[in-house]
Amino acid sequence: MKKAVYAGSFDPPTNGHLWMIQRGLEIFDTLVVAVGQNPSKNYTFTIEERIELLKDSIPSCERLIIDNFDNKYLVDYTESIGAEYILRGIRSAADYEYERVMRAINGDLKPKIQTVCLMPPREIAEVSSSMVKGLIGPEGWENTVQRYVPEPVFKKLASI
Repeated sequence: MKKAVYAGSFDPPTNGHLWMIQRGLEIFDTLVVAVGQNPSKNYTFTIEERIELLKDSIPSCERLIIDNFDNKYLVDYTESIGAEYILRGIRSAADYEYERVMRAINGDLKPKIQTVCLMPPREIAEVSSSMVKGLIGPEGWENTVQRYVPEPVFKKLASI
């Protein structure tokens, strides 16, 4: 049974995240979406809100688990839940370089944990949580942002 972890801050979840989750479920028997908490980041949403937004945006599936982790290396968290894979997305050359280095470090720490990287299709390749948050505010932002996030996330963004 192949079990993978797809981790991120998901602040907020985007259509790119949903694409990764769907592809992860096609590849792995179980996918754990792990919402991370990084003390050096300022979040728009609490960890509880981010988890709820993910749950509201993804159809229920017994092979999908939404969890959170804090104060652990991702590779240690992955091992602690019995997963063998880390699923990562690559949108750019900068992402590739970062993921290449992290894969090497993770391999030093836990050689049995494998990293699998996917590249999203062009129409969502540039979408990030930071980009979405940066689009909010100017006149007409709703029409722009709505195309990049799931409906429950858009409703939450429109209410703040």
